[in-house]
Amino acid sequence: MASNGKHGSPSYVPSAPSLPESYRQQYFQGSGGSYGYGQQHSQGNGSSYSYGQQQGPSSYGHSGFPPGTDPAVISSFQMVDRDRSGFIDDNELQQALSSGYQRFSLRTIRLLIFLFKSPNDPLRVGPKEFAALWTCLGQWRGIFEKYDKDRSGKIDSMELRDALYSLGLAIPPSVLQLLISKYDDGSGSRVELNFDSFVECGMIVKGLTDKFKERDLRYTGSATINYDTFMSMVIPFFVSYN
Repeated sequence: MASNGKHGSPSYVPSAPSLPESYRQQYFQGSGGSYGYGQQHSQGNGSSYSYGQQQGPSSYGHSGFPPGTDPAVISSFQMVDRDRSGFIDDNELQQALSSGYQRFSLRTIRLLIFLFKSPNDPLRVGPKEFAALWTCLGQWRGIFEKYDKDRSGKIDSMELRDALYSLGLAIPPSVLQLLISKYDDGSGSRVELNFDSFVECGMIVKGLTDKFKERDLRYTGSATINYDTFMSMVIPFFVSYN
């Protein structure tokens, strides 16, 4: 996909799932009613953070992990990197994440590899990408548990709506229904998402929104893009990891 010059080389990694203060106030006061998203708010030093992107100068140890990485994260990576190549594939990543979270489907694993892929190996992740991915999942887990109010290990459509809203994504009912229908098993029972499905759903929505915002520089909720750009934005999220 062509870059617009402002954002450098294309990146599909969703930005950090934090809740801007303006959304926090609007949500808990029950105001609003429009759909879309807000401007990316800066944090701390005034710069926004995206998973997988290095923040400022940093030296990496011989293991390839960022300084201060939890030893448990390093151990999880090294246990599945049996050939000691410094990279792990989809099956190895699935096994590594199962030790700290839950067993993810290969479809979600391949989405994660697509989003966090190493520039040196597009089909595998290295230590740096694995550490960023692990941290990312921890934050998504925190959001999931916050909105899983009945502690069932699953969230329904309204809980999904609230969780996405906490990310600054006010999803219209029609889009929410489309998302939920993707996980309908046809049994007729209420559709609920486990953490695996929530990560897949949330990262696709957040990632596509972040890509759209690159074109909507004034954060108006609309942008003019040609057909080629539109297809280049959307298709990678649905064909690169199946």
